[in-house]
Amino acid sequence: MPRRARKLAPPHPADDCDDPRGFGSMLVRFLEALAITKHSAATLRARRYQLRNFIAWAAERDLTGPAEITRTHVELYQRHLHHYRKRSGQPLATGSQLSALVGVRVFFHWLARRNQILFNPAAELELPRPGRRLPKGVLSIAEAEAVFAAVDLDHPLGVRDRAILEVLYSTGIRRTELTRVTLGDVDPVRGTLMVREGKGGKDRIVPIGERALAWVRKYLSTERPELAAGSSSEALFLNSKGRPLAPNALATRVERFLKRAGFRGRGCCHLFRHTCATLMLEGGADIRFIQALLGHADLDTTDVYTRVSIQKLKAIHTATHPAAQEKSEESAGDGEAGER
Repeated sequence: MPRRARKLAPPHPADDCDDPRGFGSMLVRFLEALAITKHSAATLRARRYQLRNFIAWAAERDLTGPAEITRTHVELYQRHLHHYRKRSGQPLATGSQLSALVGVRVFFHWLARRNQILFNPAAELELPRPGRRLPKGVLSIAEAEAVFAAVDLDHPLGVRDRAILEVLYSTGIRRTELTRVTLGDVDPVRGTLMVREGKGGKDRIVPIGERALAWVRKYLSTERPELAAGSSSEALFLNSKGRPLAPNALATRVERFLKRAGFRGRGCCHLFRHTCATLMLEGGADIRFIQALLGHADLDTTDVYTRVSIQKLKAIHTATHPAAQEKSEESAGDGEAGER
């Protein structure tokens, strides 16, 4: 039976680079400029996606180049995003709307600075205010230990997986940052870990606990030599084929142990990042030290953990609030009455 011919997707207006002043040509130059200035591959993908959506919207209104865009057009696009509904019927999240508009604003700012357009139509765009969301759940010390216990150390990759969990818990680094850690990035003498090309392309050095180091040493002496057989990779954590772990594969692996421990719908690698920061804050760490650990450029980003750290606030509330003290006294009185 002959195969049915694949239906070709219609050409996208952003792919038309015939006009040097058109959207397609300008988008190519913009993305090239981002790459030259060392923006991450993730940023390039995001900007390309955001701007292709805007260019498609503009093409539907017969707008073919940046010079044709006015402030009114940008505001209309913002309104379009606000009223847009996904296939599920749900609106775009405020964060998604904000991300789309930031991409447009950065693009036109770049064009204006290079005199490719006479003025920046997005210069005075008022962006939507995103709600400050708290991290989705944080593990207690006992819950973290339960996740560690869910790793089968008799499995061929059990020691590696335990070492991964311990490093995430001890350092609070992101999953992509973990996949970039090399053998030379771990300094067992100083008890530190070098994080390469973190968010914003910045390197940083973070402390790593002795227990995590012990599991890394065990992995290096037992499992890694076998995984690295025939491989020249300098990555610390390797997969079964001797290649560096991919971020998605790492997330899937960590999620498996969370489910085994009975924690569902609570994130995976980032959960350990939140847990690390919150437990340190509850233990008395200064918020600025946590900022340095997590690699946040802005203290406001780290400040969210002061809202998560409820245990210390609860203890202070119990010790100082009159109603909380009164309840404790009544409970004590009930106990005494029972003894009589």
